[in-house]
Amino acid sequence: MTNITQPSDFPIIDRDSSPKCVRVCQNRTCKKQGSAKVLAAFTALPIPDVTVTASSCLGQCGNGPMVLILPDMVWYSGVHPDEVSLLIENHLLGGERVKQMLYYRFHPQKES
Repeated sequence: MTNITQPSDFPIIDRDSSPKCVRVCQNRTCKKQGSAKVLAAFTALPIPDVTVTASSCLGQCGNGPMVLILPDMVWYSGVHPDEVSLLIENHLLGGERVKQMLYYRFHPQKES
């Protein structure tokens, strides 16, 4: 008989205390849309306790440059290099999503 009070083998992710990771797609379509400059803008503005990585394809081709923030699972699409400071200030430092940049497929806009 299994003791159900035992913790599972799966790690529990605490989204508030887990270190943040910014993934910037560097696959073909996103690169054509300027993702290398977006990645450069993130790395030029280092944020404590946030890792910025170049990502392989995030599977949302044609909507880029795509940025995925983990462990929040927040997707941003069509990110331009001059918008990176807004993402850093509002989302990574302020904890608030930048609504106008959210990727509509994963974060549908609610009608007001």
